[in-house]
Amino acid sequence: MPSPSRLWYCLGGLLPLLAAAPLATPRPDFAGLYRDAPALTVDTRREGDSLRLYLRLPAPARLGPGHALRVALWPSYEARAPLWQDSIARRAQHPRPAPDGGVQLSFCVPVAQLPAGAALQVTTAAADTKDDYQEPTTTAWLRLTEAVRARPFVLTDSAGQPLARRYLRAGEVFGVESYGLLQPVRWKRYAVNPLPALPPMTNAAAMPAGPRVLPVLDSAEVRPGQLLRFQEPGLYALKVGGVGGIAPRTLAVLVAPNAYPALSTAAELIEPLRYLTTSQERQKLTDAPDPKRAVDKFWLDIAQGNQRLGKELIKSYYGRVTAANRLFAAHKAGWLTDKGLLYVVLGPPPGVRRLADGEERWYYPDGGLTGGPITYSFRPRPSTFAPDYYELVRRPEYELLWYAAVEKWRTPPTALTGPNVPSDLPAR
Repeated sequence: MPSPSRLWYCLGGLLPLLAAAPLATPRPDFAGLYRDAPALTVDTRREGDSLRLYLRLPAPARLGPGHALRVALWPSYEARAPLWQDSIARRAQHPRPAPDGGVQLSFCVPVAQLPAGAALQVTTAAADTKDDYQEPTTTAWLRLTEAVRARPFVLTDSAGQPLARRYLRAGEVFGVESYGLLQPVRWKRYAVNPLPALPPMTNAAAMPAGPRVLPVLDSAEVRPGQLLRFQEPGLYALKVGGVGGIAPRTLAVLVAPNAYPALSTAAELIEPLRYLTTSQERQKLTDAPDPKRAVDKFWLDIAQGNQRLGKELIKSYYGRVTAANRLFAAHKAGWLTDKGLLYVVLGPPPGVRRLADGEERWYYPDGGLTGGPITYSFRPRPSTFAPDYYELVRRPEYELLWYAAVEKWRTPPTALTGPNVPSDLPAR
């Protein structure tokens, strides 16, 4: 094991080689990372033989005594001890204020210390925080895929600060900041039909297969260093590189309309109701003289005319849709994904386990028909356009559970009770 006294220099930053003795800790529960709360975000860029990590700490960001910036490398999410762990010295963090009142940091780690397939944990939590609790405002995890370890560019906002997200809003100005020589950017926009997730009891064999090849709607090349702006929503692929021996790398981004991840138009409010309604009900809302008012009436009818409860239902349901958009954005809006489906209807999972083989399991301790526990499993289905996509393992035995969960939203006496009730709703 290398000596901790060895030093690693990275673009002026000084970082001790991470080789502290591993400490055994309980297997973490990752449910906290799915809370609808401001989150510590992370992005990366390959810089020679190091990997630069860009962090954005939400306000109020706390660093310093008792809240050091710490990193740990785990061989897998289920490992009981990290391969190494250490704190990042203040002089190596390069702090900058963020426009939202948070703090932006960056530091480098030798790629040799970051094997593919491992999981990197970054935290600013107090040293005495329970190791098995994941707080989204202070903890982030990064799965070290080959693409993450190799991509020599990062997306930035118009001010040159890393975006740390894989979606853009239509018309949003952004840049592509490459390491070393400026690189040309070639982009393509693909024709994608963003289908919503099907219920968890759907027969997997009957599910429609996606197209093998996505048609290209348009494409262009921009000069190195030029800011970009995509006006048309859709799925884009950015191909960056080709100059100075730099191999081109591709990154897919979702360009979403309006105020994504929030909802703003009548159509955006109506579409997520497909998890609770029939196509005829949604068409009636769409055809109404004032669709937004019709959506309000839909929820008010469920609340049996109680305006306070109707407003709480609206806040809860669409709050979940917005959170799913932020958490699970992939090649389509987050609420359309398999994880988004469960998140919107069942709520944030009370327990989450990430297995060594990549599978993720969501536990609802009292989500069964008789109040017992129920588990939903997701398996990774990565692709060029959605490298972090997960697919729900569908089972016929989920059918009654699913209809019961939907009925809790549709039936006033039970819509505000039971295991799926949002915690911010008033007791009845």
